[in-house]
Amino acid sequence: MASAGARLARLYISCSGVILRRSLSHAGMEDMGVNTSRSCLERLEFDNVALKKLPLDPSTEPGIRQVRGACFSRVQPTPLKNPEFVAVSGPTLALLGLDADEVLKDPLGPEYLSGSKVMPGSEPAAHCYCGHQFGQFAGQLGDGAACYLGENPTGRWEIQVKGAGLTPYSRQADGRKVLRSSIREFLCSEAVFGLGVPTTRAGSVVTSDSRVMRDVFYDGNPRMERCSVVLRIAPSFIRFGSFEIFKRADEFTGRQGPSYGHDEIRTQMLDYVIESFYPEIHQNHSDRIERNTAFFREVTLRTARLVAQWQCVGFCHGVLNTDNMSILGLTLDYGPFGFMDRFDPDFICNASDTSGRYSYQAQPAICRWNLARLAEALVPDLPPDRAKQVLDEYLPLYNDFYLSNMRKKLGLLKKEEPEDEILLTELMQTMHNTGADFSNTFRSLSQISCPTQQEGEDESEAIKQATELLLQQCASLEELKAANRPTMDPRELAMLLSMAQSNPALFQMISDRKTVARQLERLSRLKELMDTTVEQLRAKQTEDWSRWIKKYRQRLACECESGLDVKELQEERVRVMNNNNPYVVLRNYIAQNAVEAAENGDFSEVGPLQALCSFYSLVRDTDFFFLLKLMLLFS
Repeated sequence: MASAGARLARLYISCSGVILRRSLSHAGMEDMGVNTSRSCLERLEFDNVALKKLPLDPSTEPGIRQVRGACFSRVQPTPLKNPEFVAVSGPTLALLGLDADEVLKDPLGPEYLSGSKVMPGSEPAAHCYCGHQFGQFAGQLGDGAACYLGENPTGRWEIQVKGAGLTPYSRQADGRKVLRSSIREFLCSEAVFGLGVPTTRAGSVVTSDSRVMRDVFYDGNPRMERCSVVLRIAPSFIRFGSFEIFKRADEFTGRQGPSYGHDEIRTQMLDYVIESFYPEIHQNHSDRIERNTAFFREVTLRTARLVAQWQCVGFCHGVLNTDNMSILGLTLDYGPFGFMDRFDPDFICNASDTSGRYSYQAQPAICRWNLARLAEALVPDLPPDRAKQVLDEYLPLYNDFYLSNMRKKLGLLKKEEPEDEILLTELMQTMHNTGADFSNTFRSLSQISCPTQQEGEDESEAIKQATELLLQQCASLEELKAANRPTMDPRELAMLLSMAQSNPALFQMISDRKTVARQLERLSRLKELMDTTVEQLRAKQTEDWSRWIKKYRQRLACECESGLDVKELQEERVRVMNNNNPYVVLRNYIAQNAVEAAENGDFSEVGPLQALCSFYSLVRDTDFFFLLKLMLLFS
């Protein structure tokens, strides 16, 4: 029997803007009509403002090199062999004034949207930037695989292809991306958009018969993979690291930005960013220092709001280096991302992040650290004392955004009580202790009703029913044991513990106390679980949830004290909670299923999955099931 994804992919359905392909292979001649003389993509407008406003590398020298005194370098994308569409996002293409149906039928579509053929008006270029990677300044990085195609004035969008070949910034890489990474970025950028989180967008994925060698598991067993390209759009892809190309020699690594000493270019780029993307700030401040401070304050606010939104949907970016932080407060560059399944504050989605620098719970602090590096890069246009004042505002801003979002997720709409933060902290601790599923637990909370005056003696029964509901989301004993196994070899851990006592200086060079403490905590928790029976675990989970639910219902009772109709309040509460607790998140195994099918030549899983994820904002409650039934009905 064909999979649901395959059945959904057989046709186009337009429902509240959702477009699904009936086939993601090349369109047949019968579908093209007679007017094939001019591609729809050849009519796409370009004005390429960034290349006019910012210095362009005059050199056309091929190969990898340091690029000094420039923000962009001209490049020529490397054509793919037999490019073909894997999937497109109709709503994203519509932002450029393109019709997805027309693009899919265009015989030149895969070539143009992979960079294999350059669209009229496009000026391919690669952006130069630096970055702090895992806390260390790495020097020049730049677009090693991404290629700026130009800017479309319809809504002001920068168009970029990722995986289009070598640039001066490719370092030891080949400038290519493969099918699995391209599909993951395509799906997640659209899924994050569907969750209402600011992000770059993905318009299409193109694959090909071109191949590159990749060691997928870093185990010494590389294999050939298909070269693929994802089309990305955003108002701008300028990032924190864009301003680090002017950095003086770093005191730890000795590296410096390639354009160190070109302070006039930093000022030029700062003017361009503020005038183009923060016009109100530019208009409202005649004094440059005041203007630049207001700009940094807005970037700080957007960053605090962004990471608060990540935390509230259980999203972990995985590589929050300064070169992956957008100057516009967008989610940028989807590498080893992950949505949490079981709640774990130490959740790490990047296998190379052995220290947990970019773990889920570390994201807010890391974003502030990155803002501090941006502030350093803007000196003297942004005086350090002014930057410090703004940075001091970050944590209160983040906490306000986070608590505001979490109150909606908990259905606390009418009052803001001081104990709300404690209630939330205890919820997270209970979820962690019981191994509860992050997304499903929050989604289930809307089924816990506000207590009524008539309830009386039935309160214990209501708590019991709510507890049974949430116990369904808890991990089993074996799952908890697996989740708490140390990720470090016991012999290595023993060696580090000994070294911490005998040679602290060497220990600091090899590891850190936080990492070791995390491993010891896992060991302790695992030992406790090994001595626990299934019945004992269930009893403990029941006790933990019953205790929290009682406090939660007491807090819900405060909502009813405003004299509002309890029924109306409950209906509003459920609506708001379901709008803020996603029914659909892009779990890793779901994305992996689509990737594996595509690698076997079946692209039918990608389009429907993207549509359901990216239109979460339109797919709430019964609407989700209605849409799903509608698609199945017509498949």
